[in-house]
Amino acid sequence: MSAVKRFVKSEEFQRAFAWVAAQYMKFVYLTTRWTMVSPPAFEAMRRAGDPFILCFWHNRLMIVRPGLPRDARVHMLISAHRDGQLISRAIAHFGVTTIAGSTSRGGLGALREMQRLLRAGSVVGITPDGPRGPRMRASPGLATVASRMSVPVFAVSFSSTRRRLFKSWDRFLLPLPFGRVTVVMKGPIDVRHNAASVGLEEMRRRIEDALNEATREADRSCGHPPVEPAPEAEAAKSAEKAAQDEQAGQAQQTKQAGQAQQTESGA
Repeated sequence: MSAVKRFVKSEEFQRAFAWVAAQYMKFVYLTTRWTMVSPPAFEAMRRAGDPFILCFWHNRLMIVRPGLPRDARVHMLISAHRDGQLISRAIAHFGVTTIAGSTSRGGLGALREMQRLLRAGSVVGITPDGPRGPRMRASPGLATVASRMSVPVFAVSFSSTRRRLFKSWDRFLLPLPFGRVTVVMKGPIDVRHNAASVGLEEMRRRIEDALNEATREADRSCGHPPVEPAPEAEAAKSAEKAAQDEQAGQAQQTKQAGQAQQTESGA
């Protein structure tokens, strides 16, 4: 590994980069005109302290904190890999705490932590196409989590009149200073009562459609053509891999439980 790569992966660089990113977002926040389009149910549930899940596309993660009410206690599910930790450190400057894991890999501990936070009246945020896509295609994990926890889901997206779109897998959107940002929220998507009757795949589709509708509305409001989701073929491959990961995770959990029982019997 070259010296440059070692430096980029170092703890010092990661912390410094996260700090710079946070300061940039604070500057954008202060120099931007904000418009929030949210359903009445969101304000009612927030004021009542009712638990719910917010979902964002990976390419609109810059809105996690600045576009939400200041009194909302937000906890984001962030993958444990290096990129996820970088995001975690950046959003920590806005008072957002993170839950390490995903809805598939390492999900048992993350699921328990989300349950605890939701019972305490906190807001949990999830990116259903993260950490590697396909772009703007929801994995089945979010619908499964919301169903198990019996909480509704709100889909959130944003766009800016002044922005830069990166040529990354997710077409990441970086808002620029001195623009106008529109935040659009759709929902609630009530997975609690619908998952059993229509199935988790249909609920996954409804979450995906709501997020894409919010994204299109925000982009058009800011005068931009909407960013399109990845082709359906990529989504199908991702769903198959997610199912394999979930099966592998369940097998690992069963193995660990068996080992724990053997240890207790031996003791």
